Amino acid sequence: MRGQFTRRTLLAATAGLTTTALGGGKAAALPELDSLDSDPEWLRREFRNYAKTQEAPAEQTSDPDFMRRWQRRSTENAASYAERVAAEPGWRSHANLCATWGEQCTGDPALYRDIDARNFYGTVGERRRVAFYDREGARLSGHVWTPVEAEADEARPGIVITNGSVQAPEPLYWWAAQSLVAAGYVVLTYDPRGQGRSDSLTPSGEPGGNANGEVFVTNQIDAIDFFHSTPEEPYAPNAAYDRDDDAPVVEYNPVFDRLDHSRLGIAGHSAGAIGASIVQGLEPWPTSGDNPVDAVVAWDNLGDSDSVAGDGPESEATDAARFFETVPEGSVEPRVPAMGQSGDYFLTPTPHERPPDPDGKSGGFERFREAGVPAYQLVVRGGTHYEWSLLPTFPATSWEFGNALADHYTVAWFDRWLKESDESGYHDADSRLLADGEWGNHLSFHYRSKRAFPGRNQQYHSCEDIRADCDTPTPPGRR
Repeated sequence: MRGQFTRRTLLAATAGLTTTALGGGKAAALPELDSLDSDPEWLRREFRNYAKTQEAPAEQTSDPDFMRRWQRRSTENAASYAERVAAEPGWRSHANLCATWGEQCTGDPALYRDIDARNFYGTVGERRRVAFYDREGARLSGHVWTPVEAEADEARPGIVITNGSVQAPEPLYWWAAQSLVAAGYVVLTYDPRGQGRSDSLTPSGEPGGNANGEVFVTNQIDAIDFFHSTPEEPYAPNAAYDRDDDAPVVEYNPVFDRLDHSRLGIAGHSAGAIGASIVQGLEPWPTSGDNPVDAVVAWDNLGDSDSVAGDGPESEATDAARFFETVPEGSVEPRVPAMGQSGDYFLTPTPHERPPDPDGKSGGFERFREAGVPAYQLVVRGGTHYEWSLLPTFPATSWEFGNALADHYTVAWFDRWLKESDESGYHDADSRLLADGEWGNHLSFHYRSKRAFPGRNQQYHSCEDIRADCDTPTPPGRR
């Protein structure tokens, strides 16, 4: 298959490079590259780039404290799930791979209350468990997150985060929830149907998750409607599907009074990113009225399924084909400012044998830019599909590398489009989005990272290759 190395070549190359990355001594010699149809120097650079996919698992497995915290949290998550099964027997989550939030499905153990490495709970923010039905009667599990601040009655912009497919439960995205709350947002995280701790099926037997990619659109709509529910306008499906089965749902968003309903951003990963790309453009809103979404961040990647794998070797791999069977279908109509984030590699990282199309990850970006909608595209150097879902031991760059970039730009993009002038993050959002000196070396040399958006001062920032340092702001009216 084009673009694939033999197993022998791949293992030989990465074994030596990983040793160097871990500081374990001199790297083994690279394999013979003469038989490969590409420049040997470029290939050596690519092998070094590919070695970054092993940074996170190498750091984690070599850290006994991390491994102990992770395994303890995995065990405690399994116990809490068993307690929920006993106390709330109405849940139908048994068929979900990550129902217990155990093993890799635990995510980063430092984001839970018992470790709380960010000193988040009770100091920066809080989270509160919620449950609500989707519009076909499956019960969804989630949390609302709110800032801890003196002006507790001050309404804040909101963000709804949607998981990825192939079993990626809610805790994998708590890094974003905590960062957004710290920046002054109210956030909803949840498991779509067939994922994590939500119901696997509707009462009539309709599946979710990998068996039905449409839930990454329909449940995103449900989650937004629940997020915007109030005592005066409760979330209607909860009354329609009430089963009185000792697994309660909440009638409306319990933190409705902390939320400014006129400012909403959505973020999604993987199939959730494709769902967000579709949902932001829906007009009219499927449940009546105008579309409430004002900005979107799509983690791998903005656009439809063709925009996800790009032009890398994975585009022909069986894992990509399997992934495409799990994603939602629908047209992407550019409507609101959108940021796409992606990586050099995909689900099962595979080295590039030759330079890929440098615009291969920018299809969604180009669609938004051509429509005259502000857009931004970032591609993580050495990044994989797991930069945004913190799965312990899965191939990814160091969590302080790829995920840190995702964190920085996700908050900055929402601050640019959702914050008001009297709120923290409003005045420096542009400078954070233009911080090329700090983040430029985190960007891919394979794929171009790009931007095309107006700053707060209406200067237009257009750049075809951020890594090449090409940005020259255009004064207002001279685009």
